[in-house]
Amino acid sequence: MELNLARKNVLIIGGSKGIGLEIAKRFIEENANVSIVGRSIEHLNEAKLQLKHVTTYQSDITNNYEREGLIEKYILDHDHIDILINNAGGSNGSSILETPMENFYEAFELNYFSSVHLSKLVLKHMKKRGSGNIINISSIYGRESGGKATYNNAKAALISFTKALAHEVIKYGIRVNSIAPGSVYHESGVWGRLTRENPNKIEEFVKNDIPAGRFGKPEEIADVVVYLSSEKASWIVGATINVDGGQSKMNF
Repeated sequence: MELNLARKNVLIIGGSKGIGLEIAKRFIEENANVSIVGRSIEHLNEAKLQLKHVTTYQSDITNNYEREGLIEKYILDHDHIDILINNAGGSNGSSILETPMENFYEAFELNYFSSVHLSKLVLKHMKKRGSGNIINISSIYGRESGGKATYNNAKAALISFTKALAHEVIKYGIRVNSIAPGSVYHESGVWGRLTRENPNKIEEFVKNDIPAGRFGKPEEIADVVVYLSSEKASWIVGATINVDGGQSKMNF
């Protein structure tokens, strides 16, 4: 399918490994102008070895000032932005009663506030051009219980933000959507670590909790991201699409 993404300016937050790296690969295959953002210069350099014609930006997107500097530098380098992928995320803490408040603040800064702020920063540029796409990577656990509350709460807020922002900016020709992955395996991710620590327990989890009988692959998320970024998905606005092998237990 021809997605007409050639020469589109794409900025991928959290693009140096895992799902973000696969998203970058897919956009490059579509001949888009791809830039990735990461906190670790080591991971960014490793990503550059795998990707051709990619621009990298080192930034701690949990920091308000670094977010502002990132978008300012990106626009100076590329003139405009067509597609923003908010892919940064991670979990912390344990049970609610045992998790200190600073962990909740940290989780929201990484999983929620960074996406809100970066979206606001790029929207003024997208509005000038009368077009644009913002895709937020949320989680099925933003819609149902399971996992750590700090992460779930922040991803639930991100899903709500996606819907609200989409309604506000579609009149400017800007589409905002979200993808909610289920459990996705990659070596640098939490499921990679847990599998190495306790393979028998993880095998049982996959058997009991994922109807498809396996973990998702980063490229399976990336394929949906690229499609959703294209005009082939022009009537999808404010949606959160589960990509989870049937793992989610919600009815809607």
